[in-house]
Amino acid sequence: MGSKQIAQETFDEAVQENITEFEMEPEEAVREAVLQFEAQGVDLSNIVKAVRPPASENGQRQKHQILLTLESLAGAVAEQDVAQLPQQLAALAAQCKEQLAFRCLAGRHGAYAAVLSACRLAAGRRELLLPGLAALAALLDGQPDLLDAAGRELLLQSLRERRGDAEVTLAGIRCVRHACLKHEHNRQAFVRGGVLPVLTAAITQHGSAAELVRTAASALRVMTFDDDIRVPFGHAHDHAKMIVLENDGLRVLIEAAKAFRDNSVVLSELCATLSRLSVRNEFCQEIVDLGGLNFMVTLLADCMEHADVVKQVLSAIRAVAGNDDVKDAIVDAGATELIVLAISHHLGNPQICEQGCAALCMLALRKPENCSVIMEGGGALAALQAMKAHPREVAVQKQACMLIRNLVSRSRELCGPILALGAEVLIAEARAAHRDCDDVARAALRDLGCQVELRELWTGQRGGLAQ
Repeated sequence: MGSKQIAQETFDEAVQENITEFEMEPEEAVREAVLQFEAQGVDLSNIVKAVRPPASENGQRQKHQILLTLESLAGAVAEQDVAQLPQQLAALAAQCKEQLAFRCLAGRHGAYAAVLSACRLAAGRRELLLPGLAALAALLDGQPDLLDAAGRELLLQSLRERRGDAEVTLAGIRCVRHACLKHEHNRQAFVRGGVLPVLTAAITQHGSAAELVRTAASALRVMTFDDDIRVPFGHAHDHAKMIVLENDGLRVLIEAAKAFRDNSVVLSELCATLSRLSVRNEFCQEIVDLGGLNFMVTLLADCMEHADVVKQVLSAIRAVAGNDDVKDAIVDAGATELIVLAISHHLGNPQICEQGCAALCMLALRKPENCSVIMEGGGALAALQAMKAHPREVAVQKQACMLIRNLVSRSRELCGPILALGAEVLIAEARAAHRDCDDVARAALRDLGCQVELRELWTGQRGGLAQ
């Protein structure tokens, strides 16, 4: 993707030039304009790649459809035409959902102010507030910078005042989630505004509403992200602690899972959120004490065919295995066999192979007795098969190398059986193919007893480091 950007008007003029001067058909003119700008390294992700309607008879330039819809909405807001607003808001939301370029174009032409004004006009009218929040959620998707303090207060107020209304709550939480994704300032402002208890209360109060529970859990997870490259560091860890310690988040999520034993989509999201909250030893232990481990092991066994669920459960097991006592509980629960089965069953899925190897790697760390269980269960063989299946996936290669090293670092008797499986060749290939694997691959080969060149990069003598 290119780093340069152009205005929508520049693209539209290039398309019209292709039509008028080179007599191209509209679709061909658009394709040619796209190729022309992409060849120049221009990022067109925020550009509507469509033909603008031709100029009217008086020569007035026409606008894209979403801007015409926005004009109608702005007119209805200005006239306070409450009867027309729901229809206009629904039309804008539908067009914004089509693609990011439509949302960007609308955002640059005042859509946020128009939608926010429409939401303010609701004044207790549910039939207007609901489409207003839906339009706001569609507009904020990929554009969190649009939200300001006024919009944030409106969302928090609506979520508190309408907490008993599942549809309004769902629409409001979608707005919060989109506003906080890749935007640290919005995350911190919402947390200061008290959004965390609102989200956990929504899960508890509407525990039978699958989409609401899934979206609220996702919003909680977003609060623990550190994905905004514009800030040097975020409050992800602090937010995770607040969710657990101040809002009983672990209990809320695990209890919510009991209502959706047959809904793999919701269970996958709940597992993903639990893994983001496993940031301290005591939190990992609390998940086990609340029955979360049994829930995850059962879910892994019952949903083995659902790749998304398997990936998230493996990620959650990997996270809670950061606690050494929990490692033993996981092994005692029979999870190692299920993890190996998941890798073998989804051998073509690099993400599952990565998470499976990573989970086994955590279980083996500092636990020789667990290493024997993993080895007997075919863990080393599964990891090596994953390396064979995904030679170009650096994450898979790296986690598999780390697993092999953990298996043998305190259990030297396992070196022979693992080498007999062909580990040395695969690890050497990973080291040669991926620079990021060099350190872990070298450590694995060293602990396996293989010949490894260990270079001393600096000897204390004056001069530069050896390259």
